[in-house]
Amino acid sequence: MRPQVHNVVAGVNLNCRLDLKHIALSVRNASYRPKRFPAVVVRQREPRSTALIFRSGKMQIVGTKSVDDARLAGRKFARMLQKLGYQPRFEDFTVQNMVANVDTRMTIHLEGLMLTPGTHNYEPELFPGAAFRMVDPLVTFLVFHSGKVVLLKAKNEEDMHEAWDKFYPLLMQFRKE
Repeated sequence: MRPQVHNVVAGVNLNCRLDLKHIALSVRNASYRPKRFPAVVVRQREPRSTALIFRSGKMQIVGTKSVDDARLAGRKFARMLQKLGYQPRFEDFTVQNMVANVDTRMTIHLEGLMLTPGTHNYEPELFPGAAFRMVDPLVTFLVFHSGKVVLLKAKNEEDMHEAWDKFYPLLMQFRKE
């Protein structure tokens, strides 16, 4: 049982100033509401992704299922801007967050898990999951009573799998029979 990546958030610097109104009016699947959010939101189908394009030339790519897809989506969005007459340069591509989940197929005793040493938070009146923060590698786990686990904040898949390999034995100690 391995975590399955469901969302990659990446950033890239296009190194050019952009006219967001022009982009919103020229591109399909684009929306721009400057009073609500200071970026143009553009969606594409392949790879399925959303770009948040800011006036400064910074761009966030969200919704892809792999780092390679995020990079490809970013390049496609940059190409789209190039066709509009801008001269983007694809620089400083960085993965900012990866989200994955896994179903352990066992019930977890969350109260017991929260008694272990470490950085964690469990407020069942506010949120049904327990947040458990690992420092090395830097990954946060949201653990639910049902045995479902969401992994957040990983920068790459290796960190995610390393964190899971460290965390899973601890989780096994608190499974309900």
